[in-house]
Amino acid sequence: MGHSVYEISKDFLFSAAHQIRFHGGKCERLHGHNWRVRVHVRASTLNRIGMVIDFADLQRMVAEVGARFDHRNVNEVPPFDELNTTAELIARHFFTEVERLLAEEGVRVSVSKVEVWENEGSLAVYREE
Repeated sequence: MGHSVYEISKDFLFSAAHQIRFHGGKCERLHGHNWRVRVHVRASTLNRIGMVIDFADLQRMVAEVGARFDHRNVNEVPPFDELNTTAELIARHFFTEVERLLAEEGVRVSVSKVEVWENEGSLAVYREE
């Protein structure tokens, strides 16, 4: 029998433009999306009231990372002024930034994966194994 793992997730929505450098196709032109970012966090134990983390606390952290992109050109927002603005790299960015915020707060929770949708049918996932 394995060990217990609890996982919750929170979505963050934002609208932003971007262009994928060196794409060679239409995605190299400036265009926009209504992005959806879903951050999953996990813990092997629950806190004293039976939660992985309060949904409101997780929402605050995800929103703090995402607010920098809302109604902006993602290519102008560090680190994407140097990195390409693919959904994969945006997912990795949310993963590392939310993980950093969790560590700063000293909680026993870690990010398990991040999903990023550019639109209803296009999804990128980042996780560390």
